[in-house]
Amino acid sequence: MTKLAHLILENGTIFYGISEGIEGETIGEIVFNTAMTGYQEIITDPSYYGQIISFTNPHIGNIGTNEQDEESKKIFAKGIITKSISSISSNFRSIQDLSEYIKKKKIIAISNIDTRKLTHILRKNGSQYGCIQSELYMNKKKAIINILRYKKEKKNKKNISIGVKNLQEWIPEKSINDMYQKKKFHVAVYDFGVKTSILNILHEKNCKITLISPTTSIEKVVSLKPSGILLSNGPGDPRLYTKAIKDTKKLLNLPIPIFGICLGHQILALSLGAKITKMKFGHHGSNHPIQNIYTKKVFITTQNHNFTVDKFSIPENVTVTYVSLFDNTIQGIAVKNHPSFSFQGHPESTPGTHDTHILFDKFIKNMQNQELKNA
Repeated sequence: MTKLAHLILENGTIFYGISEGIEGETIGEIVFNTAMTGYQEIITDPSYYGQIISFTNPHIGNIGTNEQDEESKKIFAKGIITKSISSISSNFRSIQDLSEYIKKKKIIAISNIDTRKLTHILRKNGSQYGCIQSELYMNKKKAIINILRYKKEKKNKKNISIGVKNLQEWIPEKSINDMYQKKKFHVAVYDFGVKTSILNILHEKNCKITLISPTTSIEKVVSLKPSGILLSNGPGDPRLYTKAIKDTKKLLNLPIPIFGICLGHQILALSLGAKITKMKFGHHGSNHPIQNIYTKKVFITTQNHNFTVDKFSIPENVTVTYVSLFDNTIQGIAVKNHPSFSFQGHPESTPGTHDTHILFDKFIKNMQNQELKNA
């Protein structure tokens, strides 16, 4: 039986649609994603913590869901908005259709709304908080009150922590024997909400991986004697990660290669003295063109961020390496006289093209060169 639902924006705009997922009410910042594929990777990306994802592609769910495409076991997003969810799953890898999958993950969602109109509102007016209410919970006045309360609580929140709580070695579930195999490089990954695909690529490139909580002491991190350090993707305002910024600044005094991805890129920039600004509606999708400043080569990338490095605040010891061809925002930086660099997009590219996998090769090369110097 079809159940109704509505979406209410903080400015009072209301969209009526059909309830998907579980019954209830959810509130979050609404962001639109322009990817045409990879909906499962998108909704399981931990970087969407606290946000409601609106898909601009009008039809999702046609290939069902599977365990291999999950970027985390839990969905951190607060909800899902779409024009339609397919009732048919046509893929040999599918083990469950999307509707059942989001119910199992206890996610509230709405379909059958005008996502073109919603996207236009977000592009014109900037980020909006919104509330999805399923049929038994539909109350516009209550939704507006709850949105304002949520915004106030979020503003006063000082820190975000969704990664590991302590040190732990990461091993792929189907490669348990790898714990007995000698790995060439040891990468300490600051887990702000790291995607599984990033860890899989490091593993495939012969790296032993230790996940580190952002609260771990820098002395403990250094005692691991890592070949390199990866600052992972994650949610929220990078300026709130004050300990990670201070620790990264200290790590830059050591000859350990650092690779920052998305949030990690912003944290590296902050540790070097750059500033961060919030974007009007962010970059979310797998069709974003960026250009290498020096080679002029263009890459199509996956993006998922609401903040950017202020191009007018770049310190002298930093080189800008990539820029967005959409809005000329900074997409990559490198540290002068230190084997460290970062990238704003998601080089693991799930979903998306694999154009920027070369950045992992650069990280490996930096670790290799540093070990040769230390030999």
